[in-house]
Amino acid sequence: MTARLKALGIVLAVIGLGFIGVGAFAYLQVAAGQHSLEKFSEAQNVTLTYNEDGQLIDRGEVAGAEGIIDLVENDWGYSLKSSELDPNDPLVNTGSEYMYQMGLVAYHTLHGTTTVTLDEDVEYNGETFAAGTYEVATDGKYWADFDRMHPLEGPARAEAWTATAHALIGELGVGSVTANVLVMGLGVAAIAAGLGVTLIIAGGGLIWAVSGDKKKAALKEAPAIESIDEPVKA
Repeated sequence: MTARLKALGIVLAVIGLGFIGVGAFAYLQVAAGQHSLEKFSEAQNVTLTYNEDGQLIDRGEVAGAEGIIDLVENDWGYSLKSSELDPNDPLVNTGSEYMYQMGLVAYHTLHGTTTVTLDEDVEYNGETFAAGTYEVATDGKYWADFDRMHPLEGPARAEAWTATAHALIGELGVGSVTANVLVMGLGVAAIAAGLGVTLIIAGGGLIWAVSGDKKKAALKEAPAIESIDEPVKA
């Protein structure tokens, strides 16, 4: 039984070393991904804007940034992490920063206006739109919310939700997902390494306990030494 327990301890320790190796490999992969994301962000040079008090601002106003945060957190259900919004590191390279920047693009698109010009009168659903120039508010509408057959909404949709807006939101979305996956990868690396250390400790403890039992058993089985105080027979 003692030999089996010792063998089990060795196996646990070896498996633990394997998990530590997995954790180290995962960490190296995450570090490489973070480095690549950092370099990509530096190449784009997209930064967030803060005031002297360290508050996010948009077009010089805190209220504008608050509107963007409200859009991201309440409309989109994404909780921005204050630890990832660092005024000392305004470069957009974390999940929260990517989501905020995506919110910025969408916010100004949703609250903008576009100019639509009708060259002639157009009748639609019983309503006549005279020829002329109109300022059409996006009014919080996403691409799919517009009536593309409407003489004003149809052209306004393409003017508001341009290919550039769609591309920026798509790119920022990929950045956010990538950043969050890297954080998850770091967690997986930590879990693997922690499990490895636990298995090594468990295996080593089992070996140590078995070795202690062996020593006790050896002492019990040792032959008794005759006393030298016995009287010598004549």
